[in-house]
Amino acid sequence: MSEKVLIVGLKMPENRHSYEDSMQELEALAESAGAEVLGRVDQSADRIDSKTFIGSGKAVEIGELAENMEIDTVIINHELSGSQIKNLEDVIGKKIIDRTNLILDIFALRAKSVESVLQVELAQANYRLPRLVGYRNYLSRTGGGIGTRGPGEQKLETDRRHIRREIASIKARLKKQVDNREITRKQRKSSELPVVALLGYTNAGKSTIMNRLIEYTGRSADKKVYADDRLFATLDTRHIRIMPEEHESFILADTVGLIRDIPVNLIEAFKSTLEEIKYADLILIVLDASTESLDRQKSAINETIEDLKIGGIPIIEVYNKMDLVGDDLLLNSKNSENEVIYISALEDAGIEKLLQSIDSVLNQDSIEVEIIIPYSEPALINQIIEKYKPQIKKSVDNGMQMRIMINRDDYDKLERYVI
Repeated sequence: MSEKVLIVGLKMPENRHSYEDSMQELEALAESAGAEVLGRVDQSADRIDSKTFIGSGKAVEIGELAENMEIDTVIINHELSGSQIKNLEDVIGKKIIDRTNLILDIFALRAKSVESVLQVELAQANYRLPRLVGYRNYLSRTGGGIGTRGPGEQKLETDRRHIRREIASIKARLKKQVDNREITRKQRKSSELPVVALLGYTNAGKSTIMNRLIEYTGRSADKKVYADDRLFATLDTRHIRIMPEEHESFILADTVGLIRDIPVNLIEAFKSTLEEIKYADLILIVLDASTESLDRQKSAINETIEDLKIGGIPIIEVYNKMDLVGDDLLLNSKNSENEVIYISALEDAGIEKLLQSIDSVLNQDSIEVEIIIPYSEPALINQIIEKYKPQIKKSVDNGMQMRIMINRDDYDKLERYVI
C-alpha cells in the first residue's frame, strides 16, 4: 500500500517566482518515491520560524488536517534541522520528511551499482548524522517507509561515533571504486574514440536519446538502457560505444540527472561520478523543451558546470520533447553561446541532425589525409575502418589505401602512413 503523504511549502519573498514550480516538483518527487499525495498546504511568511520552520500555528493546523485525512507522512519542501523535525513531529504527530531526505530516499531506491549504492549511503549518513534526535522519534514508531531506506534504521539508532566510523568505512570503499573507474577511463582513452557526455535535468530524456543513438548503431535491444517517465529513473554512469553508419564513432557517457536545490551531501557524494564529464570531448546538455521551468532548469545545469569547473569543452544544447511543443512555441535560442538542436527522441525526430552536429564538432580540428596501411598490420586497418569509416578505400600493391578525416593527435601517430 502506498504511503499517504501531505506536502507543505513555505512561500517567502525570495522564492515567490519559483515557488509553484518547486511545489509541483516536490509532488513528482513524492510520487517517484512511491507515495500517494493526498493534499497540499501552502504557508506564506516573511521569514523561517527557527523552531518549526512553518510556524507553530500552521503546524497545529497541519496536524489536524493530517489526522482527518489519515496521512502517514508530511513532506516539507525545504531542508530542516534535526530540532525542527523533532518539534514538528511533536506537534503534528506524524512522520516528517524534508525535501533533501526525500531526494536521498529516491536515490536509495534507484541505486544499483556498487559505487552508486556507496555514494547514496555516504550522502545519507552525512545528512542524518546531525539529525539523530529528530529521526529517533519516528523510526521507533513507524517501522520504515520513505526516508528510512538506504543504510537502514539500525545505523540511525547508533551513536554518532559509530556513524562516523561508518562514514570513514564507506569513503574507503568508495575510493576503491573511484580508482577502478580511473583505470576504466584510461582504457576507454586508449580506444582513441572521442567521448560525448550527456548532461541534463532529471527526466529530460537523456536515456531515451541514448537508446535512439544505440538504434542508429544497429546494436541489439539488450544494449539499451532503462528509460522511464519519472524523476531519477537511473543513477549509474553508463558508457556505450556508438558507431552509426556514415557518422563519426564515439563513446556516449550518461550521468545522473540534475535537479534544483539538489542536496549538498548528494553533490559531494556523486562528485566523482559527475566529474566524468570533465574528460569528455563534447557535452550534450539535454533540456526538456516542454517544461515551463526551462530557464530554472538551465540555471541548475549551468551551476553544476561551474561547480565542477568545466571549461573549454564544446557544448551542444539539445532541446528534447519537441513533440510536446507547438510550432508557435519554438524556443528563442538566439542568445545561446552554444549550438542548439531541437529533437524529439520519443518520436525519433532530429536524431540525424544531432549526429551531424556531433560530427561537425568532433571534426572541427580535423584534416583530410590519404594513408596506406600495410597488409602486415591487419589490426590497424580494422581499427581505422571502425573508427573513421573512410568513404574512399581501395587495395593497392603495398596495402590498404584510405582517405580519412583525422585529428592532430592521431595525425602524429599515423604520420608515417600518410601519402
